[in-house]
Amino acid sequence: MVILTKLNDQRIVINEDQVECIDLIPESKVIMMNGRFHVVKESPEEIIQKTIEYKGAISGIRTNKVSIEA
Repeated sequence: MVILTKLNDQRIVINEDQVECIDLIPESKVIMMNGRFHVVKESPEEIIQKTIEYKGAISGIRTNKVSIEA
């Protein structure tokens, strides 16, 4: 699970395994597999990093930060 911040500063927790894609509008629009979406303040890089950190934490693996270039 990944904690993200909506534009109104409300924090939400999403299941990262259910994320289909992230659109840039210029905010990040996280589109879920069920068709619903969340517009959040975090960049795609931040969302990906949070996902990597979470998956590493639950599997016991340490991770380094990643850089994603468009």
